[in-house]
Amino acid sequence: MPSSPRRWIAHLDMDAFYASVELLRYPELVGLPVVIGGGRRHQPQLQADGTRRFATLRGYTGRGVATTATYAARDLGVFSAMGLMKAAQRAPDAVLLPVDFDEYRRFSKLFKAAVAEVTPLIEDRGVDEIYIDLTAVNGVHDSLAHDPFGGVRAVAQEIRNSVKRATGLSCSIGVTPNKLLSKIASELDKPDGLTILTHEDLPTRIWPLPVRRINGIGPKAGAKLAALGVQRIGELAERPREWLIDQFGRSYGAWLYDAARGRDDRPVVTHSEPVSMSRETTFERDLHAQRDRAELSRIFTQLCEQVAADLQRKGYVGRTVGIKLRFEDFRTVTRDLTLPEATADAATIRRAAGQCLKRVDLRARLRLLGVRAGTLHKAGSTKQGGRVQRPRRTAAELHDSAELPFGID
Repeated sequence: MPSSPRRWIAHLDMDAFYASVELLRYPELVGLPVVIGGGRRHQPQLQADGTRRFATLRGYTGRGVATTATYAARDLGVFSAMGLMKAAQRAPDAVLLPVDFDEYRRFSKLFKAAVAEVTPLIEDRGVDEIYIDLTAVNGVHDSLAHDPFGGVRAVAQEIRNSVKRATGLSCSIGVTPNKLLSKIASELDKPDGLTILTHEDLPTRIWPLPVRRINGIGPKAGAKLAALGVQRIGELAERPREWLIDQFGRSYGAWLYDAARGRDDRPVVTHSEPVSMSRETTFERDLHAQRDRAELSRIFTQLCEQVAADLQRKGYVGRTVGIKLRFEDFRTVTRDLTLPEATADAATIRRAAGQCLKRVDLRARLRLLGVRAGTLHKAGSTKQGGRVQRPRRTAAELHDSAELPFGID
């Protein structure tokens, strides 16, 4: 295959993003195992001598989940989405910090603005990662006598330097002919890595990796492939197309065949409309709709206010309001309601979400609660199906009203 691909697509992934932001705030923790995912009670305490006292995982009890961890904590076996009680068993002396999403969003905007100064062709994939189309950037196709990819390497390094200057944080970048391979490549040399691959590198750098390293192969597909004797990407690449289609269906089987061979024609999409906006929280202890009515009502109102604030900040309104409940037995229930008029108002969202709650049996205790706004349109657009609904009561008034869904007689 040609060594100079038609496209150069980069995937930029910030290194342990939330944890790295916290280390800027608390430089004395650099090099130590640190886990992000605590609550307000885990806020560091300033001592009389000017030093800080930090909470640790030792003795942790509750339902919290690790949002992220420093690389020192990962070396001890603590990873994102792990329950904090399990993390405490593996790393009891790891520092536990509360999450600060406002600060993480601020740094997210900073690093994306720094990349945009090099090229505006950016696909936003979340708070800590983006795709970048480098194909048309000046100098990217230049070659050096000692490095045929000298041009793209220089541009990628410029991006990394810009991010570092703007945020003080490191990032890892994978650059390949397409998004699928770049996503994999950005993980190969973390942290602070720069990896450039072409299709010629598939046998040595990609095929030895586990199949789950391909973005799009989840736990169920991975388990099924393992049961079929397919553990590595190279083993997947050896399987015939028709065999994969027989096992996984025409669409997904054909995609597996192409993915294992590093084929992906998806463009970098510089703008896309969000499908929904949601907020949810997992409780540190299971809560009962009647016995914990006041606490649940406060949390429920706060989630509605956060969703409304997200909508307003990004200039959207939604016509569908939904809820998500996870009970003590891990059973998950969702309900939604379509409004006659689109809204970004907290009280209106709270009222609609409360109506959804009335359609759920709340006798079992809850471990998670979430609120969602969907069927989104830009505020003021003709597609929103009517005028924006105006607030009738404040969220605080709803919080105190008899219409509360929790603890209804």
